[in-house]
Amino acid sequence: MTLIDSHCHLEMLRDPGWAIEQAREAGVETVVSIGIDAASSRLAIGFAEHFEGVYATVGLHPHDAGTLDDALLGELEELAAHPRVVAVGECGLDFYRDLSPRDAQRRAFSAQINLARRAGLPLVVHVREAGAEVMAQLADEAGDLTVVMHCFSLPQYVDECNARGYYASFAGNVTYKNAGDLRTAAARVREDRLMVETDAPFLSPVPNRGNSNVPAWVVHTAATVGETRGWDAARAAAVTTANARRVFGLSNGT
Repeated sequence: MTLIDSHCHLEMLRDPGWAIEQAREAGVETVVSIGIDAASSRLAIGFAEHFEGVYATVGLHPHDAGTLDDALLGELEELAAHPRVVAVGECGLDFYRDLSPRDAQRRAFSAQINLARRAGLPLVVHVREAGAEVMAQLADEAGDLTVVMHCFSLPQYVDECNARGYYASFAGNVTYKNAGDLRTAAARVREDRLMVETDAPFLSPVPNRGNSNVPAWVVHTAATVGETRGWDAARAAAVTTANARRVFGLSNGT
C-alpha cells in the first residue's frame, strides 16, 4: 500500500530529510513540496532535486499577492520550467485573513492561471472565505486547465467541482469531529478526482491533532476519506495515489 502527500510545505518542517524518511517508512512514496513565493519555490525545487520521490510546485500565495510584479512573475515562469516542477500554485484567494488587498489577490490569481497555461501545468488553488469568487474566476479564466482544489473546503460546491472535473484534495481537517460537512463532501467527490494531502506542518489529523504535521500522517487522512466511502485503507490509498499520479504526471514507483 502506497500513498502520495499531494501538498506539504517541506521548507517549514524542522527536519525535512527526516520527515521524508519517516514518510517512506509509512508507505508515502511521493511528496509534493509546495511553493508559496519565490524563495519557497526555489527551496521546493531543491528538495525535489535532492530527495527521491519529492516533486515541487511554484507559486505565490494570496497572502503575498501584493508583492507580484513582472520580475517575480518572470522568476516563477523560469522556475516552472524545471523538470521536477509538477504544478503552479498554491495560488488563489483568501478573504479570511485578507493579508493582501483583494484586487491584488485577484490579479495574482489571474497571472498564475495564465502561467499554468503557458507552462502546461495543473493549477493548485487555495481558497478561504472566497468560494463564490474563486469558482467564478476559475470559470471565467481557467476552463481549459487541470485544477486541484487544495485542502478542499467547498462542500457546497462539490457537485459543481465534479461537473468541471476539478480534483479535490482533502487535508487533516477532514478527520476533525466538527467536520461532518467535509466528510460528506469526501463521499461525493468523483472517484477519479479524489486526493489526499497533509498541508504539513498545518492541519495535523486525528490522532495527532495539536502536533506539527508531517507527510507520514497522510495515512490517517486517507483512512478517514476511505471510511466516508465505505472503503478499506488499501482502496483509499490506491485510488488517491492513482489520481495524484495522473494529475501531476508521475509514473509508478516515483
